[in-house]
Amino acid sequence: MPFGILECKKMEVVPGTAFLSDQDEVPPEFADIPRELLKHGTGRYKDLILVPQPSDSPNDPLNWPQWKKELVLVIVSLSAAVIGAYGPMLSPGFVQVSADLEIDVNTLGQATAWLILTIGLGLFITNPMAKIIGRRPVYILAILIMFATSVWSACVSTYSSFLASRIVAGIGMAPYEILVQCTIADMYFVHERATRIAVWNLFLLTGISGGALIAGQIIQYNGYKWTFGVCAIFFGVLMFAVLLFVPETAYRRDSLVVVPLEDGKDGTIHMTLAHENDGDKVDERVSQSENSGAQEKKKTFVQEMAIFTGTYSHAPTWKIFFRPVVLLFYPAVMWGFLVYGTTITWIVVFSVVNGIIFVQPPYNFSISDTGLISLSPFIMTIIGEVISGPLNDWICVYLTKKNKGIYEPEFRLPLMLVTVITGTVGFFGFGATVHYQTHWAGPVLTFGLANLSLVFAATCVYGYIADAYRKLNEEALVAINARNLLTFGLTYFVVDWVQDQGALNVFCILGSLFLFVSLLTIPLWIFGKRWRSFTGRNEWLQKFMHD
Repeated sequence: MPFGILECKKMEVVPGTAFLSDQDEVPPEFADIPRELLKHGTGRYKDLILVPQPSDSPNDPLNWPQWKKELVLVIVSLSAAVIGAYGPMLSPGFVQVSADLEIDVNTLGQATAWLILTIGLGLFITNPMAKIIGRRPVYILAILIMFATSVWSACVSTYSSFLASRIVAGIGMAPYEILVQCTIADMYFVHERATRIAVWNLFLLTGISGGALIAGQIIQYNGYKWTFGVCAIFFGVLMFAVLLFVPETAYRRDSLVVVPLEDGKDGTIHMTLAHENDGDKVDERVSQSENSGAQEKKKTFVQEMAIFTGTYSHAPTWKIFFRPVVLLFYPAVMWGFLVYGTTITWIVVFSVVNGIIFVQPPYNFSISDTGLISLSPFIMTIIGEVISGPLNDWICVYLTKKNKGIYEPEFRLPLMLVTVITGTVGFFGFGATVHYQTHWAGPVLTFGLANLSLVFAATCVYGYIADAYRKLNEEALVAINARNLLTFGLTYFVVDWVQDQGALNVFCILGSLFLFVSLLTIPLWIFGKRWRSFTGRNEWLQKFMHD
């Protein structure tokens, strides 16, 4: 029972558990695995066994040069940043924009809600598509939609056209809610992922906060339509970057993995080596080269940049589309849905109400001043992302060494303590400072702390899910980001709610719910491994959830 995590007695190695350290005190279940078949890291990670094990193919994204991986990450993260800004960027000018469109503020808030709903529903279409036809065509389609809808929104003259453009844009925004994490899992090893997830989160969340920061200036001096014009310029440049420098990262490798094998005599489950794609047991005396892709020729630039490169799943299409729904009933995935969903939904509430609260007495901010409020979450997000990813990776490596080289996905969870502390101060503090009309520094600072809690929550949730359900990564992330349906429900009526009951009551309720779902991390830490074991042993789930 390492660190309070209950062990499973029914499987030697639970799905998600990995052997990362090449130490002498190897657990018995790994004693018969030939070391020459296991590839190790380099430099300071030379003693770490690479998970997942890469093939020998030069076309395997795990084997790409580091500069190529980082370039792909930067391009898709920049795209995510602009998309992150696209949703809430009108918030500083809600009063002015609603006047220009001849609607009330609540109706404009509902337009944001419809955008969020479209994103939530779009996830169940675009990401299963990426599972089947690959990431690249979905990335390209999404960036094209964002460019077209940005131009459309910059030219609207009626609310109906404005609403339609926002709804269509939600389809283009959906893939960047999840697909970047899947791309990270495609290209990076377990010990590298948390830092890269933090990089993606840095771009996305600073886009969300920084978008409002810049948009406030644009709306006041040039009108709200130019916010979409600037987005169109960015998407136009990024469209060419995606087309020319983001190859397909999905790859069907045939590396060696440790898999459970049931003994026919007594039903005991033992671990053995198998090829990843077919599950056939590998004779320890046979080298990996037969099926590892060593004979594969490196693709040319033109071949790499092909839009369609084949299919990456043999499962029936209906099954792929339905898997995220089933995954919502996995305890760990439901935890991620609740923690990430409530935290980011409450952050979206800030973006909806700030444009109303701060333009009224006692603050009487201008539109540009209201936009500057986002400087607080912008700075807090950068600080959080710089700290959270490397710190999470360090904690995982430290606990793994203390656990005799056995890595558990639950090692991603300790940072939730930071989430609880910063979120409690942020949500409760914002409601109190607004209600008691303190100096503007009070609500602005607590707004930033709430965003800081989201950074650490996202790092924990995405890191845990990516490691616990590596082969179901896309489906699990779709299930978690079904939180957009929750966000839609709250943003649809939150303006009226705040006006009726006041900021103190609203944010005390939100803060209490945040604390409740965050505390669910405790049972996940204790029972998470047993829950992973149960889903890994369930015969029906294994047949339904895997190709």
